[in-house]
Amino acid sequence: MTITSPKAFISYSWSSPGHRELIRSYGERLLNDGIDVVLDQWSLAEGQDKYKFMEQMVADPSVTHVLIFSDRVYAEKANERKEGVGAESQIISKEVYDKVDQKKFLPVVCEKQENEEPYLPVFLQSRIWIDFSTPERVNENWEKLLRAVYDKPIHEKPILGRPPSYLLEEGNRPALPTLGKFATLRDALLNSKPTLALCRQDFLDAAFEFADGLRVRETLDITELEDKVLRDVHTLLPLRDQFIDWLLIETSLPESSRLEQILMDFLEKVLALKYRPPELTSWNDEWYAAHDIFVYEVFLYVIAVLIKADRPDVINSLLTSHYMLPDSEARGNGNFATFVEFRCYTYKVLEARNRRLQLRRRDPIADLIKERATRSDLPFKEVMQAELVIFLVSVMAKDKPWYPRTLIYSGSGRQRFPLFVRAEQHRHFKRLQTITGINTADELRTKFKEGLEQPGVKNWTDLTFWADVSFWRATNMDSLDTIK
Repeated sequence: MTITSPKAFISYSWSSPGHRELIRSYGERLLNDGIDVVLDQWSLAEGQDKYKFMEQMVADPSVTHVLIFSDRVYAEKANERKEGVGAESQIISKEVYDKVDQKKFLPVVCEKQENEEPYLPVFLQSRIWIDFSTPERVNENWEKLLRAVYDKPIHEKPILGRPPSYLLEEGNRPALPTLGKFATLRDALLNSKPTLALCRQDFLDAAFEFADGLRVRETLDITELEDKVLRDVHTLLPLRDQFIDWLLIETSLPESSRLEQILMDFLEKVLALKYRPPELTSWNDEWYAAHDIFVYEVFLYVIAVLIKADRPDVINSLLTSHYMLPDSEARGNGNFATFVEFRCYTYKVLEARNRRLQLRRRDPIADLIKERATRSDLPFKEVMQAELVIFLVSVMAKDKPWYPRTLIYSGSGRQRFPLFVRAEQHRHFKRLQTITGINTADELRTKFKEGLEQPGVKNWTDLTFWADVSFWRATNMDSLDTIK
């Protein structure tokens, strides 16, 4: 990258021989840093009119900056309009007041008063200045001076992005009550604060309280329920994104043995949202369609984030562990469930809407997941890849049916998924070894083939896309671990 060399005129007072020498040393250092410096000590020859010279330098359009090195003597002479500094300051002050671009005039304070206030002329006292009052301050702030002259601030305003997709959607959504708590958590994560665990807990408690507040607790007719489900799906989208933002940060930090337990605890709380609130004794499972979709979607994104973070060990743990069920579900059903509990069922309320509006959607839930996959850091292809990993494990487990809804968009298996394509190389196949617990590609092929041929597999789902999708091709099964 090329940077145009700026040109700077130095304005100062001949306060003492020592100060004059110091200013010359600053000029030399600026020249060494690529700035074309105009200084009277080497630019003003005998016989020249010094006042005319000053006026030309201040008004010269090729001079990008006027550096005003102000000490006590400079401030006094400028305020009293004495000698050369007085005349020069009159020229400068007029430019300061008249010109729109104020960045041209940079005050550099070389001396402070006893109360630590800078010695500056009155016309500069409201301006931001650079502290050169001690040798230590010069070293600390030299880069600041260079950045100001080169117009290269250390913090630049980011490029204007596009509005979040949820703002462009129809309908209104209440502001998330978790915004402040998420900001606190993010700061605690990035700065390894000792309060991290408490900040995480505060954020998650607020998040689940918000999501729980949306669960239906009274009977609705079919029209009300349809509107409620779609509205809640819409309302939960920014919470999903906050969870993803948190997980992307959490998994990017140095590996920790705590990550597995943090995610297990989180997913157990997520899972509880798809069931009835514990105080209800009469309910309809259709009431919780929005939360069921949300739970399914969050689980897919958790796996997608872990693939992105290269944590196959944690993926294995999540797909082989058991999750404690909420009290409302534990009676008679056991206390724990496997990952298949995160799958999403087909709901009559959505199917009825699909038929009524003649939407002709093969799977309304898969459609919703795809429509909501608006993040550039985790595009829909990575969500499908995550579901393919889950499906691979579920098929080989044989007793863990998983409905791979999003894979209706995989292009009959022609879609290339990086995790499986890279696994042609032995060193990348190790990720699949860790995820599945299977050591060789041949054994993996055998188990996957046996799993796909189970008589009951096609009964796992009422979807009709099985004949259109080649899971064998999608997983790149024939080529796994063929490049040593």
